[in-house]
Amino acid sequence: MSSSERRAVIVGAGPAGLTAAYELRKLQIPVTVVEKDPIVGGLARTAEYKGNHFDMGGHRFFTKVPEVKRMWHEVLGNDFLTRPRLSRIFYDGKYFDYPLKPWNALTGLGFYEAIRVGLSYVKWQIRPHAVEETFEHWVTNRFGRRLFLTFFRAYTEKVWGVPCTELRAEWAAQRIKDLSLRSAITSMLFKPRRTITTLIEEFDYPRLGPGMMWKAVAAAVVERGGTVVLESPVTSIRHAVRRVSSVRCATRDGVREFPATDVISSMPITDLVAKLDPRPPGEVMDAATWLNYRSFLTVCLIVRRAELFPDNWIYVHDPDVRVGRIQNYKNWSPEMVADPATTGLGLEYFCNENDALWMRPDADLVEMATRELARIGLAKEDEVVDGCVFRMAKAYPVYDSTYAKHLQIVRSYLATFENLQTIGRSGLHRYDNQDHAMVTGMWAARNLAFGEKNDVWSVNTEQEYHEEILEEQPDPDDLRPERLP
Repeated sequence: MSSSERRAVIVGAGPAGLTAAYELRKLQIPVTVVEKDPIVGGLARTAEYKGNHFDMGGHRFFTKVPEVKRMWHEVLGNDFLTRPRLSRIFYDGKYFDYPLKPWNALTGLGFYEAIRVGLSYVKWQIRPHAVEETFEHWVTNRFGRRLFLTFFRAYTEKVWGVPCTELRAEWAAQRIKDLSLRSAITSMLFKPRRTITTLIEEFDYPRLGPGMMWKAVAAAVVERGGTVVLESPVTSIRHAVRRVSSVRCATRDGVREFPATDVISSMPITDLVAKLDPRPPGEVMDAATWLNYRSFLTVCLIVRRAELFPDNWIYVHDPDVRVGRIQNYKNWSPEMVADPATTGLGLEYFCNENDALWMRPDADLVEMATRELARIGLAKEDEVVDGCVFRMAKAYPVYDSTYAKHLQIVRSYLATFENLQTIGRSGLHRYDNQDHAMVTGMWAARNLAFGEKNDVWSVNTEQEYHEEILEEQPDPDDLRPERLP
């Protein structure tokens, strides 16, 4: 089949879907992108309110993948700012560096608590969990149980809504930087074999937030002859004999059916299974219902003060407030606020879709967030002059104790389709970063266009902390004359 004869339909206009569309239009393959929301960007969108811009989650533009960086700068060029990174943990009325640094953490906790943390660390180095299955196992083996209870358990359970004994260890390995007291001491005495570059001490960021990137990508897709259809939720995906034939959507102009030779889906994999017509086998439908997501809402506050605190964001470990993280958008880009005499904040509350917090009226949420901001001591209640709320459903795939076996059932079934690929965080049910999602979109486009066999499920499976870029130091033995080029 020639490129002009193909009809690719991409479900979802987030980073994964729009990257796939961008790459396919470069290759002159006809593309239609359908998106249920009125704006593009998915979880990396930028919301707007009275001239202020709000990033839903805080999206730093850094990557280990050259092709992703190339695309970012190809699209936005000079609209990127280079920003310094600062994030801290608020706990017990104090601020701690994040990622945690050994001496900062210990001195901040005080002498006696530091001793208890040190003894706990030694205990778990001597007798660690033999098998690391859960989040609690992974963290305790590296930090000791005392530090796990102090810095990790309450916040993690606030975010995920399930006990740490239910979260899997693979999530921790990629999302938490090891805090090794032993390595901290030995690194002062010996030159480490591996060093961490300063790449993530600063990052690129679009002037008007991440949505600026995805609006530009969508515009480029359209300029090259592609189609982007917004406010068009998928109602069904028709298939027969192991091939998808069309995607039906409820558009603003009524129900439309988009014929497809190929479909790339970044919608939540649970929704994809539910939309297939005919329905999948019962065991597949049942497995999909066991895959869970965590949602969040952002209460955006406009504070009448030019400067509040220096961080890009703060993790709030205080159990007396419900807020989990606070974004300071002005420190991401000065252009995120309409009035330089004000500061725009985003207080993030983690919840389940349609639970009591999710359904709470916006005015009540703004009032609660204002009180909690004052309780933490970051601003006074009367300094908050306005606010609004944005809700993000199915934001975080949950790595609970049963997700792996149920995901495998769904994945195996979807693999039987010859012309259907799933990509992105939601499409793979994996806690991907923005750049990982983009890679899955790039690989899916190459699979479609060139018949390659790139395994999009293998993206972001390395068991290492996402934000570390490690450079191997040369072994002295490797510098012997016979080993030199």
